[in-house]
Amino acid sequence: MTEPATRVAMWSGPRNISTAMMRSWENRSDTVVVDEPLYASYLARTGIDHPAREEVLASQPTDAREAIAALHDPLPDGTTVHYAKHMSHHVADDLDLTWTLEFRNVILVRDPDEVVASYVRSRESCEPADIGLLQQQRMLAFWREHDATPPVVDAADFLREPEVHLRWLCDWLRIDFEPAMLAWPAGPRATDGVWAPHWYDAVRRSTGFEPWRRRVVDLSEHDAAVAAACRPAYEELRALRLRTGDEPVGGAS
Repeated sequence: MTEPATRVAMWSGPRNISTAMMRSWENRSDTVVVDEPLYASYLARTGIDHPAREEVLASQPTDAREAIAALHDPLPDGTTVHYAKHMSHHVADDLDLTWTLEFRNVILVRDPDEVVASYVRSRESCEPADIGLLQQQRMLAFWREHDATPPVVDAADFLREPEVHLRWLCDWLRIDFEPAMLAWPAGPRATDGVWAPHWYDAVRRSTGFEPWRRRVVDLSEHDAAVAAACRPAYEELRALRLRTGDEPVGGAS
């Protein structure tokens, strides 16, 4: 009998540890990953200019419904876990979220001051809708309404104790923890999106999770206002974050 697939949806904003997290899961023996499957639909819908825009549009479905349907494709032989790295700001405000209930959802957050400071080093402008926290807040409200409140992982906490957090998530998913999740070979992956040369330099050099360190943040007046606008959403999400000793319960079975 074929073992049922475990389909994980990790919802992050930009400039977080989401790509390192994808590396971690891809280094498992039983897992296949997909990198930001809603990116092309986001660019097509918004018209926003991003590095490698045309390449992204050509590499993925530009219809969100088609991209979502592909997340249910059969898994390659020998794999039982499907891990999708999602950017929450890729989800349109009017998109029906019912489809997300079919996945084991996890929210990954980072302090908005740090997110904005990192974001504006790569793009000149930043607005609250760009960094994903407001969308994560909306998604959390939807999942709560459907008795499917997901785990919330704070990047700072995770980097202090990556193994503890990964073991918790594996227990919650009812899959075995693999030590290979803590270290991986440096370099690019065939599964990286076509945008990787513009965004993934640090991750491509990495061989594991970077130890947590305090960041010195110096924001312009505008960027500080963006971070402040997102802070209430961050604080609501952070209040639900995993803590050492939490029992691995909740979510869909």
